Amino acid sequence: MSAAVQPRIELNGATATVEDLRLLVQTNYGHFSAMQVTDGCVRGLALHLERIEAATLELFGTVIDREHVRACIRHAVGASASALSVRINIFARRLDRNRPGDPVAADVLVTTGAPAAKPLAPLRLKSFRYTRELPHIKHVGTFPLFHYRRLAQQAGYDDAVFVDADGCISEGSIWNIGFLDDDGVIWPDAPQLTGVSLQLLQAGIARSSGLASATRRISAAELGSMRAAFFTNSSVPVQAIASIDATGFVIDPAAIEILTRCYESNPMERV
Repeated sequence: MSAAVQPRIELNGATATVEDLRLLVQTNYGHFSAMQVTDGCVRGLALHLERIEAATLELFGTVIDREHVRACIRHAVGASASALSVRINIFARRLDRNRPGDPVAADVLVTTGAPAAKPLAPLRLKSFRYTRELPHIKHVGTFPLFHYRRLAQQAGYDDAVFVDADGCISEGSIWNIGFLDDDGVIWPDAPQLTGVSLQLLQAGIARSSGLASATRRISAAELGSMRAAFFTNSSVPVQAIASIDATGFVIDPAAIEILTRCYESNPMERV
């Protein structure tokens, strides 16, 4: 890790102790949001905070103060002008595992570290029939995601992409997927997390001229009709996909550049 980036783990704005983290080890219940911070600023900060508010209410039955969340992020980031990867975990040390339906105040755990690595080579994906529990929440139940990624890599691929019960493409292991045809960008209409980077891309595309965007069901059987494919998440806003199973896609650097500009057209927001 670069000497310029000192990793930090803070709970509610103070250095976390081993005892603070005990529940995270014992009970895998909560949600999170991940972002790239540069000089104290984030693209899509408001979207991250909205995600955190909604998921906290659904999982813990209580309202979390977004200004408290922002203050926790600011404290962990400090005065660093370096690029950072930041993850905000929301869990509850007072959660009663015997009565998880009782409302409980949430805790804010913020970890910081080195920024995301440079974009990967175009990914070769293997499809799996799988839908996450509560797919609209970025929850901490990530075991299946990395298990399917492991299975994909053991089969000679780079990562996993998921197909729902009806045989339609939904999302990747830890990212959203989009496609390009002659008319523009097509997003899958299937159970998935509506990622912050996906929302930023859609907003940028909507502001651009000459690039259409639509959402519809995309069956695995019709992948051959798609010209190109890409993935997006908080670490890599836009990266090409080379293939899904035996179906290959055109690698189009110009299209990737246009999509990247759409993403970057969204303003940076100060934490």
